[in-house]
Amino acid sequence: MKTLRPFKVLGIQQVAIGGPSKDRLRTLWIDKLGLEVTGNFVSERENVDEDICAMGKGAFKVEVDLMQPLDPDKKPAVHTTPLNHIGLWIDDLPKAVEWLTANGVRFAPGGIRQGAAGYDICFVHPKSNDEFPVAGEGVLIELVQAPPEIVAALG
Repeated sequence: MKTLRPFKVLGIQQVAIGGPSKDRLRTLWIDKLGLEVTGNFVSERENVDEDICAMGKGAFKVEVDLMQPLDPDKKPAVHTTPLNHIGLWIDDLPKAVEWLTANGVRFAPGGIRQGAAGYDICFVHPKSNDEFPVAGEGVLIELVQAPPEIVAALG
């Protein structure tokens, strides 16, 4: 029997692309494709220096995060998987995490926390284990709490 899901995935919030150096990523995404840089996020804990870029407007804006590691020898290795992760807008992140966990989804360590763009986030782990048999099958998936205007526009 299918259980009713107490949350909705509203759309793509971001795509995160990693490389050894942001310079080459910036050449394509900013210089050639014309994306606008809307911010920068540096975190020793997450071993990342990222430029937050945007395409589209309002509810249809999608972030493209260009990431390089602060230390290429440390984890997480944001540059070793060029398509690092995809971010999904979620209408009720706490309910989503509670329900998904109860239904066998494995989350990466760190729990719900504020992300680079200021929204609450958490990550579905790319690999399952015995306790949590459902995961991203090699893809890291960021769940992002949608602000009220996104929920209204996409919900």
